[in-house]
Amino acid sequence: MDVTVIGTGYVGLVVGACLAETGHRVVCADVDEGKIERLERGEVPIFEPGLDRLLERNTRENRLRFTTDVDAAAARGEVLFIAVGTPPDEDGSADLQHVLSVAGTIGRNLREGAVVITKSTVPVGTARRVREEIERWTEVPFHVCSNPEFLKEGSAVDDFMRPDRVVCGIETDAVRPILQELYEPFVRTGNPLLFMDIPSAELTKYAANAMLATRISFMNQVAALCEATGADVTHVRHGIGSDPRIGSSFLFAGAGYGGSCFPKDVRALIRTGDEQGIDLSILRAVHEANDRQKRLLVEKVLGHFGRDLAGRRLAVWGLAFKPETDDMREAPSIEIVEGLLEAGASVAVHDPVAMEVARARHFGDRVDYCDDEYEACVGADALVIVTEWLQYRRPSWERLSDTLLERTVFDGRNLFEPRRLGDRGFRYYPIGREAVE
Repeated sequence: MDVTVIGTGYVGLVVGACLAETGHRVVCADVDEGKIERLERGEVPIFEPGLDRLLERNTRENRLRFTTDVDAAAARGEVLFIAVGTPPDEDGSADLQHVLSVAGTIGRNLREGAVVITKSTVPVGTARRVREEIERWTEVPFHVCSNPEFLKEGSAVDDFMRPDRVVCGIETDAVRPILQELYEPFVRTGNPLLFMDIPSAELTKYAANAMLATRISFMNQVAALCEATGADVTHVRHGIGSDPRIGSSFLFAGAGYGGSCFPKDVRALIRTGDEQGIDLSILRAVHEANDRQKRLLVEKVLGHFGRDLAGRRLAVWGLAFKPETDDMREAPSIEIVEGLLEAGASVAVHDPVAMEVARARHFGDRVDYCDDEYEACVGADALVIVTEWLQYRRPSWERLSDTLLERTVFDGRNLFEPRRLGDRGFRYYPIGREAVE
C-alpha cells in the first residue's frame, strides 16, 4: 500500500520504518526542513536502538523516503498516519493544534477512500474533530480511525514489530480489512488485533499509561513507608509482585517517572475528567506524588550535607528519563540537578547519549559535562545515580573510592545491595531501603 506518515518524531519514524520493512511504500513528511535534510543524509535525529538500520535499509531499497512537501505526501496516501506531537497545554490538556492542522492539509489533498489514522496520543473526541476538519475541505469519502501507539522509548522498534496488542478504533467494518492487511505481519504469533469503537480506542491509550504511572507512584509511596518502618522495598516488591493478580512490572521504587508519555497523559486524562465533570482524584494523587518524588534525592543530599551546598561538588550519573534513549522530557534529572545547583553545589554530569540534549535544552554551561562516568566523580563529594544505564550497574568501586571525597552514594534506582556498599566503606542512600551511614 501507499502509506503516508505525517510527523517524524519517535512515533512517526518508527511507524514509517517498520511498515516499509514489511513491503509498503512509505513517505514520511514533516515541515521541519532541518530534520528532513538530516534524514535524507542518513542521519537519525533521535536515539532509538535499531531504528538507524531500518531507515538505512528501506531508504536504500526505495521503500521509504522523506519530504517536506506535506501536501504531495497527503495526496498520494491510501493510508495516512497523523503522528505529530500533542504537547501539554497550560491547563494540562493535550494541545491539538498540530493534529488539526495536519487534518486540514489532508482534507485539501485527500484521495477518495483514503484511511486517515490518528497515531498521536489524543483525548477522547479527537477523531471526531479530525473528521470535521477534513470535511471542511473536501466532499471526497474517507475513513477515520484511531490507532494509539504503545511504543516504549528504547525498545520502540521491537514493540512495533512484536506488539503485545494492536488497538484499532473504527467507525465501520468497511475499514477492517485494510487495517488487518496493514498489521497482519506483526500479529502472526497470535497477539490480538483489537477492533473497537473510536472513543474506546482513544481512551485506552491514556488509561494504560495512567495505570502504569499509578503503579510507579504507589510503589514510591510504599518505599517512603518502608524507610519509616525499617522495611525493605525490594522485598515488598517481590512479595506483592508474585501475586498473579498484580504482577511485577512497574513496581520499582525510584526517583519518579518522566518522559514524553506518563506525565503528559496523566495530566491530560485529569483534564478530560474535569471537562466531563468526573473528579479523577486517584490520578491527581499520582501526579502530585510523582512531583514530590522527583525532589526526594535532593532532600536526601541536603539531609546528609546540610541545606547549604556551597563548596560541595556532586556527580550525577544519568540524565535521560530512562535507559536507551536521549529523551529528557520531564526527566527526574532536571529537577534533581536544578535542586543541587539552587542549593549552591557545583555539578558534574554524565549520560551515555543525552549530554547534548542536556546542554542544549536544560543546563547550558551551568554544569560540567564529562566524557565518562568516572571523570564526573573526580573531586566530587558524592555520587547521585538517576538513570539505571547498564554501565552504571557494575562500577569499579576501587576507582570510586579513589575519586569520591566522602565515598557517599545516593541511589535513585536501587542498583546496589546496601550491605555490600557498607562493607566497601561507602555511605549509601537508596530509595525505600535502610541507608548505610
